[in-house]
Amino acid sequence: MEYLPMGGSIKMIDESLKLAYGEDSEFINDKRIAAVQALSGTGACRLFADFQRRFLPDSQIYIPTPTWSNHHNIWRDAQVPQRTFTYYHPESRGLDFAGLMDDIKNAPNGSFFLLHACAHNPTGVDPTEEQWREISYQFKVKNHFPFFDMAYQGFASGDPERDAKAIRIFLEDGHQIGCAQSYAKNMGLYGQRAGCLSILCEDEMQAVAVKSQLQQIARPMYSNPPVHGSLVVSIILNDPELKSLWLKEVKGMADRIIGMRKALKENLEQLGSPLSWDHITNQIGMFCYSGMTPEQVDRLTNEYHIYMTRNGRISMAGVTTGNVAYLANAIHEMFASLRNNPQCSRSKSIHKAPSNPYP
Repeated sequence: MEYLPMGGSIKMIDESLKLAYGEDSEFINDKRIAAVQALSGTGACRLFADFQRRFLPDSQIYIPTPTWSNHHNIWRDAQVPQRTFTYYHPESRGLDFAGLMDDIKNAPNGSFFLLHACAHNPTGVDPTEEQWREISYQFKVKNHFPFFDMAYQGFASGDPERDAKAIRIFLEDGHQIGCAQSYAKNMGLYGQRAGCLSILCEDEMQAVAVKSQLQQIARPMYSNPPVHGSLVVSIILNDPELKSLWLKEVKGMADRIIGMRKALKENLEQLGSPLSWDHITNQIGMFCYSGMTPEQVDRLTNEYHIYMTRNGRISMAGVTTGNVAYLANAIHEMFASLRNNPQCSRSKSIHKAPSNPYP
């Protein structure tokens, strides 16, 4: 076949659902999930946003502060009104769980919430399993709809099953959910735009209807998804030997990033830094939300040729055994020069260890 149907590769979709919902999921067996192949995670989010706009035109989406910047563009261009909810706690460089729960409780009943399933981008801060259970319970009380963006399954812990835990908790609690999956990172298929959008429905009949509508939205948007990436995913996940090798490599990749976090923190501490760097190892996934200001990031770029986004987000995938000592030394020297400059007192307190950090 030269091209796929509007809904994409059935084999790829089937394997994607097993990754997200579980190998022996009752929802897969009961055919309650409407799913289509999407143009990676971005395309999956956009399809869902257009679906939301078309069938619930008066609804809005709650997006965490901060989030991946393109989330705002996706729902904006789909003409879905946006609100934000509290997520990151700058002082502890961790989760503002109290603020998050307050916003969930105060949102109108039946609101849509965008949740990062694991390895939150850009902060690297994820709720604990217990916190996810509390979030799920409060969603149930408020009848909110959770939409999970799972762009980094495997990147957080190295175990795709463990990284899907938040989704499994919501499923156990009886939620209907939406899920965007991407193979850009965990299979290195950035250029192939391989992803999946799934929506858990009330029954098989509703799932058939929802999938039909998703395909109708996709048709004028991009007609049908690309073949090559879906074949790669299907071949790997359908072959036990290849899948086992993939899982091993995903774990190796995640373990390397975890190791670089530990090395960066240890290097900074060995340099005698008086600042707290616990957040480097407390956070998880590809990115470390360092807490550095745009001005501090600019100094690292201009004086040490170290490059990161101006919100202080470090790509831990770019930290290696060969450059981690240089990176730590540059950060340490930059903060030391600020401490010696009385005019930079505002910057000096950026990394002061919190007296009562959030969990």
